[in-house]
Amino acid sequence: MPVMSQAPRYCPQQPLPPYSYVTGLAPHPTRDPAGHSFGRHEARPPPLDEANFRDNPAYLFGLDLFNHGFYWEAHEEWESLWHAAGRKGAAADVLKGLIKLAAAGVKAREGRAEGVRRHARRAEELLRPAHQGGRQHCFGLFLEDLIGAAQSIAASADSLAGDGRADATRRLPLTLRLE
Repeated sequence: MPVMSQAPRYCPQQPLPPYSYVTGLAPHPTRDPAGHSFGRHEARPPPLDEANFRDNPAYLFGLDLFNHGFYWEAHEEWESLWHAAGRKGAAADVLKGLIKLAAAGVKAREGRAEGVRRHARRAEELLRPAHQGGRQHCFGLFLEDLIGAAQSIAASADSLAGDGRADATRRLPLTLRLE
């Protein structure tokens, strides 16, 4: 899959995987010996917070993965941060919102419109409380834009899922940019 030139790289020292995992189209990255991450065991990253997000390689690489269409891989990267955040609280909810946006990308590639819609709506639900609490930004991302993107993705789920067949080239209409 070609890398989109307009998408920024925030962790350029970390190479992107050779393929984006989509069920049925490529080997499972961690379970299949032919998978791009088979046998790799990453240490749990430090918890993400507003003071360190620009220096957190797991967060930055998750942004790179998402922006370049590696949705399953971005989900996995951010899930490690969600666990490091204790899976509860405002930071964990924003991370879970990003995870759900990545899951919507996975479902779009799988051709599953209802999955796209469900994950995008859940992303919005998770992101909204941080914004309603008066925050404009979280971890360098503009919350209002993320919420609007989640709403747009949910509303466009049918077209994003295409003809219902798996397609590893489908992309969400969203690039995550740090402010």
